[in-house]
This record gives sequence, structure tokens and C-alpha cells, in this order.
Amino acid sequence: MPGMTGIIGRAALAAAHGSVEPMVRCMLHEKFYNSGTYVNEQMGVGVGWVCHKESFADCMPVWNERKDICLIFSGEVHPDEAELDCLRARGCRFDSNRASYLVWLYEQNGLGFLTGLNGWFSGLIIDIREQKIVLFNDRYGFNRIYCHERAEGFYFSSEAKSLLKVLPDLRRLDYPSVGETVSCGCVLQSRTLFAGVSLLPGASRWTFRPDRAVAKETYFNKSDWENQPRLTGHEYYEKLNETFPGVLRKYLNGNVRTGMSLTGGLDGRMIMAWTTCPPETLPCYTFGGGYRDCTDVAVARQVAKACGQPHQVIPVDGQFLREFSTLAEKVVYVSDGAMDVSGSAELYVNRIAREIAPVRLTGNYGSEILRGNVAFKPGSAKAGVFDSGFERLVNTAHQTYQEEAHCHPLTFIAFKQVPWHHYSRLSVEQSQLTLRSPYLDNDLVSLMYQAPPNLAASTQPSFRLIADGNPALSRIPTDRGGLYRPIPVLTKFRNIYQEFTIRAEYAYDYGMPQWLARIDHVFAPFHLEKLFLGRHKFCHFRVWYRDALSRYLKEMLLDSRARGRPYLQGNRLERMVIDHTAGRGNHTSELHQVLTLELIQRTLIEQK
Repeated sequence: MPGMTGIIGRAALAAAHGSVEPMVRCMLHEKFYNSGTYVNEQMGVGVGWVCHKESFADCMPVWNERKDICLIFSGEVHPDEAELDCLRARGCRFDSNRASYLVWLYEQNGLGFLTGLNGWFSGLIIDIREQKIVLFNDRYGFNRIYCHERAEGFYFSSEAKSLLKVLPDLRRLDYPSVGETVSCGCVLQSRTLFAGVSLLPGASRWTFRPDRAVAKETYFNKSDWENQPRLTGHEYYEKLNETFPGVLRKYLNGNVRTGMSLTGGLDGRMIMAWTTCPPETLPCYTFGGGYRDCTDVAVARQVAKACGQPHQVIPVDGQFLREFSTLAEKVVYVSDGAMDVSGSAELYVNRIAREIAPVRLTGNYGSEILRGNVAFKPGSAKAGVFDSGFERLVNTAHQTYQEEAHCHPLTFIAFKQVPWHHYSRLSVEQSQLTLRSPYLDNDLVSLMYQAPPNLAASTQPSFRLIADGNPALSRIPTDRGGLYRPIPVLTKFRNIYQEFTIRAEYAYDYGMPQWLARIDHVFAPFHLEKLFLGRHKFCHFRVWYRDALSRYLKEMLLDSRARGRPYLQGNRLERMVIDHTAGRGNHTSELHQVLTLELIQRTLIEQK
């Protein structure tokens, strides 16, 4: 995904022959990226950047008028117009759709300007006047920075592969972190999959000066939000009704075409209810499957029509399956192994979405922030495919998770779940387009800390906000059959039906018991999957691994290299692959994990 990479320290820079080009080349995944480098040997810093063309950060490097302050920036920020007006009143002239104005903020406010930045970002300030270099990121740590520190200098990058490229000794898996990934779907805390590589904590402001220790400071304290007073129900909704439309306007600004990815849920609909886009100017799309129009498609089509906006379906179909091997390898490589191979579908649909609009507005993270949805929990290693010693590491992840979850519920979601768990999908999405979601806006997240307990997990404020913004949208049932004003009996029946079909589809796909998989195989000629699949989901890997992708699966996992990995039991892996592809079992989740690990080994650890 777009970002930055570099080296701080004269000795480290000299060892790299004063070049960060190899680190940048690792991040050039698409033809529509722009890139560049800047090296200052006197300051002992070399930095490179990659960005989408015409994006907010497509103006690097940014210099002040005296050419003694340089800013390298990745990501986006969404300022209030009042803040920009203050800059203009002081005589500053800038394009608010580009990051160049941020150097003005630093000149006028020093490092205090970081507290006012609102978005997902990371950056580097090279202050030649004061002979210092400052590395920083957003308060959630969502715009990830991988780093490694050694005697000769400090290495950093938005993508771990850049560090592995120039420091081959780092090409080693950190097995406790791999165990957490198998258990929780992500690495916990500030560690990564790679031994010796860590993550820059959120809200970091690290200052480097010659011959001094790094000053590792933070510019934001989570307790500032946690200690706010609770609002009453009436006060909370009035504040929400005032805050959300103002927040949304910031995310619709810009001179690059924006599209809206719609589902059948509440969070995308809240955006549609309050958007001020004229009819036919906000292209909407929904990701769909190959069996039928899923519920998301059917509902989203109604929502777009009610708002006078165009809508289309981006299907995950036979073309995706034909490209799967390439997509799977790329998704693991692009995400540094954070996203498993199921993210190949995300890569595929977002690549098509970019053709509609380079910016994607989404309701992602709404249910987490507005309603406290915890999206990941620890699990256990299954099928006995892992070595017993590695299984113990998988089980240890339970304890680490429980320790981290012992905090304010919203703090766990916003500052741990978001940067640890949700980053994997973001890294894939951002590799193709610019993703925006108003639900991680600082003003909105801050407000949610003040929500009264009885509304912190309720859907009613969301339903009400939709009705106040666009009454027509409140009359369209959600993907689960919900309505702002329920119709007796009918709404309950819709909800029961949708919940039943959701569970039935899961039971026929990821959740199919082993005994039922064997029975299903007997009836394979009747294609019973057409009765159950595609009603709510557009990916069906159990059936795909059994049929269309079985040859690829065998080529990858029955290979001697894969069966010989130290954390696997080769004989059990072979049995698992053969049983699943023959229809005698369901090992979809385990196949995701093992196939992802094998691609990590081949694309990141054993890279040439």
C-alpha cells in the first residue's frame, strides 16, 4: 500500500550507499503509483515515498519557503474549514486537497500541530534549522509503520518487506506472533510476524538528533477521551445529530472522484442519509457473488435508488477463481502477511472499484465504534496439523488477548482492534484506492466515549439518525430485516428469516461439520450449494477449495517444502488437503492459515 520508508543514522545510510531505492521498489505494486526519494547525508537521513496519483500525499517532498524544513507525509487528514480559514487569514496560500499546507502548521505550531491532525497518516519532518528528524503517525496507529533499531541506525517503513529487503537477517518468523495470528487472525500488541521488527505505537512523536538517544514521546493520551463525562440519552443523540453531518462533509471533500461502497447494513445507509451529493454524482457499488443477488446487493440497490444515485454490482465470479493463485500471492505480499488468502477477493473487487472511482467511501468500522462490536476473538488450532510446540503458542494467545481486553471497551476497539485486526484488510484496500470512513473521525470517536451505557451498543441512534437525514431510507429494511419503526409480525418474521439464512449459509460453508461434509459430497452432482450459498456472502472458499481451487491447493501444500515446515506436521497436512479436496471433510479455516503461511515463507522470507 502507499506509504514511506527510510533510514535514519549516518552509519546506516552509508552502509546502504546513501540509497533507499531498493526499499521503495518493494512498495511499487501498481502502475498508478507515484514515488520518489530524498537523501540528506549531512542530517543522516534517507527517505522514500509511494502514493496514489492525485491523492492527498501526491506532492512529496513538501518544503517551507526557506527550504530548511522538509515534510514527507503518507495518508490523509480531514481538517475543519475553520482551521484552514485561520491559516488563510495569516497569509498562507495552499491547496487544501494536498498535504503541502501541513508544513505551514508545523512552522506556526511546532510539533503541537500533530494533536489537531484528524485521519490515518504517518510522516517524517526533517528540520534542518534545529538539526532534528521527527517520525510520527496517527493516534490509532492505523497507518502502520514497521521499524527496526540497531547500533548504526534506525530503519522504518510502511511495509515490512522494505526492511527485509535491505536487512536479510530479519527474514525470520517470530513464532509467538505467528501463533497469535493463527489464534486471533492478527498479531497482538506492537509486535509483527517478523523477529526484530516492531510497530510504531499510535500517536508517536519520535525525535532523532545527532549523538542523542531517540526521544520517544506521544502526543495524545487515551485517558483524555476515557475521562469525559457521560451524556444523557437526549444530550447524546442531539450531539450525534450535530456531529455526524459535519464529520461526513469533510470526507466528501476533494477534487478526486469518490464512489460509495454500499451494503445492506446501517452504517453505509447513515452516510447516504446525510450526503449532500447531487443526484447521479456519487456512484455506488456493492460486492456480490456468482450464485444470486445477495441481500446486500438487493438492499443497497434500493438505498441508492432512493437517493437518486447510480448503483452497480462488482461480482466475485469465475474470473476471480481463474486469477486466484496470482491474487493470493499478491495479497500476502502486499499486506506483509497480515491478510490471509481470503483477502484475495478484497484485492479483486477493490481493483475493479478503482475503475469506478479512485476514492472509496465506506461504512467500515461503524458497528465497531457506534455499537461496540468486537470483531475478533482467540480460537484454538484445529485438525492437529500444527506441531505440538507451536500449538502451545497458539493457546498462549488467549492469555495475551484477555490481558489486552482488560481496558475501556471502546479503547480496546479503537486503539487495539482497529490497528491490529482491521489493518490487514485496509492494507489490501489501500493498495488499490483511497479508503475513507467517517467512523474513525476523531470528533465522532471522542463523542462515543460519552454515550450513555444503554445506548453504547444500541441500533436505535443509528436508525433515528437515518430517519432524520432521509426518511425514505428508514422505510427500507436492513439486511437483517430491521426497521426504524417495526411493522408488527412482518418485521419479526423478516428478522427470523434473515437470521436463519445467515446461519444456514455459514453451516453450509465455513461452519459445515465434518460428518455433513461427507454427506454433502455424496450429493455433489445435485449442486446443493445453489440452495444455500450466495444469500449473504460473496466468498465460498469451502466449495472453491474442494472444486475449482483443489489443483492449486495440492500443488502448494503437498509440495515437499510446505510439508517440511517446522511448525507443521507434514503427514497430517497431506491428509487434511486430500480429505478436503475429496469432499470428505471441511478444513477451510485451517487451509486459509496454512496456505497463507506458505506464501509468507515464499514471498517474504525466501524472497530473492
